[in-house]
Amino acid sequence: MKDIKNIFRNLEKKLKQSKWFEEDWEIYNRGPYLQLYKTSWHNHNQGGIHFETYIEASQIKQKSFPICLHAEEDCPSRTEFIQRLLDREEDTIKAWKGYQIIAKDYHILQKTMPLNFKNLEQRLYDELNQLRKLAPSIELVLQELEADTES
Repeated sequence: MKDIKNIFRNLEKKLKQSKWFEEDWEIYNRGPYLQLYKTSWHNHNQGGIHFETYIEASQIKQKSFPICLHAEEDCPSRTEFIQRLLDREEDTIKAWKGYQIIAKDYHILQKTMPLNFKNLEQRLYDELNQLRKLAPSIELVLQELEADTES
Protein backbone atom coordinates (compact mmCIF):
# COMPACT_ATOMS: atom_id res chain seq x y z
CA MET A 1 0.00 0.00 0.00
CA LYS A 2 1.38 3.36 -1.04
CA ASP A 3 1.56 6.27 1.38
CA ILE A 4 -1.46 8.39 0.40
CA LYS A 5 -0.33 11.32 2.55
CA ASN A 6 2.96 11.40 0.69
CA ILE A 7 1.16 11.33 -2.66
CA PHE A 8 -0.96 14.30 -1.55
CA ARG A 9 2.14 16.17 -0.26
CA ASN A 10 3.81 15.68 -3.65
CA LEU A 11 0.61 16.72 -5.42
CA GLU A 12 0.53 19.92 -3.37
CA LYS A 13 4.15 20.69 -4.36
CA LYS A 14 3.36 20.00 -8.01
CA LEU A 15 0.30 22.29 -7.93
CA LYS A 16 2.28 25.10 -6.31
CA GLN A 17 4.93 24.83 -9.03
CA SER A 18 2.36 25.22 -11.83
CA LYS A 19 2.51 28.31 -14.00
CA TRP A 20 -1.15 29.05 -13.24
CA PHE A 21 -0.75 28.74 -9.45
CA GLU A 22 -0.59 32.40 -8.55
CA GLU A 23 -0.81 34.07 -5.17
CA ASP A 24 -4.60 33.89 -5.09
CA TRP A 25 -4.72 30.07 -5.23
CA GLU A 26 -4.77 28.15 -1.94
CA ILE A 27 -4.45 24.51 -0.94
CA TYR A 28 -5.88 22.90 2.16
CA ASN A 29 -4.17 19.53 2.62
CA ARG A 30 -4.84 17.32 5.59
CA GLY A 31 -3.13 14.12 4.51
CA PRO A 32 -5.39 11.95 2.38
CA TYR A 33 -7.72 14.92 1.66
CA LEU A 34 -7.08 18.04 -0.41
CA GLN A 35 -8.98 21.18 -1.40
CA LEU A 36 -7.85 23.60 -4.12
CA TYR A 37 -9.50 27.03 -4.25
CA LYS A 38 -9.00 30.74 -4.79
CA THR A 39 -8.86 33.19 -1.89
CA SER A 40 -12.07 34.91 -3.07
CA TRP A 41 -14.14 31.71 -2.94
CA HIS A 42 -15.30 32.07 0.71
CA ASN A 43 -13.38 28.93 1.66
CA HIS A 44 -11.26 30.25 4.58
CA ASN A 45 -12.95 27.67 6.86
CA GLN A 46 -13.07 24.96 4.16
CA GLY A 47 -16.84 25.54 3.82
CA GLY A 48 -16.99 27.63 0.65
CA ILE A 49 -16.28 26.84 -2.99
CA HIS A 50 -13.46 24.39 -3.69
CA PHE A 51 -12.23 21.50 -5.78
CA GLU A 52 -11.85 18.48 -3.53
CA THR A 53 -10.40 15.01 -3.64
CA TYR A 54 -9.71 12.43 -0.96
CA ILE A 55 -8.56 8.84 -0.61
CA GLU A 56 -9.54 7.58 2.82
CA ALA A 57 -10.36 4.10 4.15
CA SER A 58 -13.71 3.73 2.34
CA GLN A 59 -12.19 4.83 -0.99
CA ILE A 60 -9.38 2.30 -0.57
CA LYS A 61 -11.96 -0.39 0.16
CA GLN A 62 -14.06 0.64 -2.88
CA LYS A 63 -10.92 0.98 -5.04
CA SER A 64 -12.19 4.33 -6.35
CA PHE A 65 -12.19 7.95 -5.23
CA PRO A 66 -13.94 11.21 -6.13
CA ILE A 67 -12.71 14.48 -7.50
CA CYS A 68 -15.39 17.15 -7.04
CA LEU A 69 -16.46 20.75 -7.10
CA HIS A 70 -18.35 21.85 -4.00
CA ALA A 71 -20.11 25.04 -2.94
CA GLU A 72 -20.73 24.55 0.76
CA GLU A 73 -22.55 26.62 3.42
CA ASP A 74 -20.17 29.62 3.29
CA CYS A 75 -20.88 30.18 -0.41
CA PRO A 76 -23.11 33.27 -0.75
CA SER A 77 -26.45 32.60 -2.47
CA ARG A 78 -25.38 29.01 -2.96
CA THR A 79 -28.37 27.77 -4.96
CA GLU A 80 -28.22 30.78 -7.27
CA PHE A 81 -24.43 30.43 -7.56
CA ILE A 82 -24.68 26.77 -8.62
CA GLN A 83 -27.43 27.51 -11.14
CA ARG A 84 -25.55 30.40 -12.74
CA LEU A 85 -22.30 28.46 -12.87
CA LEU A 86 -23.99 25.52 -14.56
CA ASP A 87 -25.82 27.82 -16.99
CA ARG A 88 -22.38 29.04 -18.03
CA GLU A 89 -20.35 25.83 -17.93
CA GLU A 90 -22.72 22.87 -18.33
CA ASP A 91 -21.66 22.15 -21.93
CA THR A 92 -17.97 22.33 -21.01
CA ILE A 93 -18.44 19.96 -18.06
CA LYS A 94 -20.49 17.50 -20.12
CA ALA A 95 -17.67 17.38 -22.67
CA TRP A 96 -15.18 16.28 -19.99
CA LYS A 97 -14.80 12.53 -19.83
CA GLY A 98 -16.27 10.93 -16.72
CA TYR A 99 -17.68 14.05 -15.04
CA GLN A 100 -21.24 14.06 -13.75
CA ILE A 101 -23.21 17.14 -12.84
CA ILE A 102 -24.79 16.48 -9.45
CA ALA A 103 -26.23 19.94 -8.58
CA LYS A 104 -27.67 18.73 -5.28
CA ASP A 105 -27.06 20.57 -2.02
CA TYR A 106 -23.39 21.63 -2.04
CA HIS A 107 -22.28 19.04 -4.60
CA ILE A 108 -21.89 20.57 -8.08
CA LEU A 109 -19.99 17.96 -10.06
CA GLN A 110 -17.92 14.84 -9.59
CA LYS A 111 -15.76 12.33 -11.37
CA THR A 112 -15.14 8.96 -9.76
CA MET A 113 -11.70 7.64 -10.58
CA PRO A 114 -10.37 4.12 -10.19
CA LEU A 115 -7.86 3.81 -7.37
CA ASN A 116 -4.79 2.70 -9.21
CA PHE A 117 -1.49 3.93 -7.81
CA LYS A 118 0.22 4.01 -11.19
CA ASN A 119 0.85 7.70 -11.99
CA LEU A 120 -1.70 8.68 -9.30
CA GLU A 121 -0.05 12.02 -8.51
CA GLN A 122 -0.01 12.97 -12.17
CA ARG A 123 -3.60 11.83 -12.74
CA LEU A 124 -4.78 13.89 -9.75
CA TYR A 125 -2.79 16.87 -11.00
CA ASP A 126 -4.28 16.53 -14.49
CA GLU A 127 -7.84 16.45 -13.15
CA LEU A 128 -7.33 19.47 -10.87
CA ASN A 129 -5.62 21.27 -13.72
CA GLN A 130 -8.71 20.66 -15.86
CA LEU A 131 -11.15 21.69 -13.11
CA ARG A 132 -9.27 24.93 -12.45
CA LYS A 133 -10.37 26.04 -15.95
CA LEU A 134 -13.74 26.71 -14.30
CA ALA A 135 -12.12 29.36 -12.08
CA PRO A 136 -12.86 32.37 -14.36
CA SER A 137 -16.56 31.46 -14.44
CA ILE A 138 -16.65 30.87 -10.68
CA GLU A 139 -15.08 34.31 -10.17
CA LEU A 140 -17.52 35.94 -12.59
CA VAL A 141 -20.60 34.37 -10.99
CA LEU A 142 -19.41 35.44 -7.52
CA GLN A 143 -18.94 39.01 -8.82
CA GLU A 144 -22.42 38.99 -10.40
CA LEU A 145 -24.00 37.79 -7.16
CA GLU A 146 -22.13 40.44 -5.17
CA ALA A 147 -23.31 43.14 -7.60
CA ASP A 148 -26.90 41.84 -7.34
CA THR A 149 -26.88 42.15 -3.53
CA GLU A 150 -25.42 45.66 -3.69
CA SER A 151 -28.08 46.99 -6.08
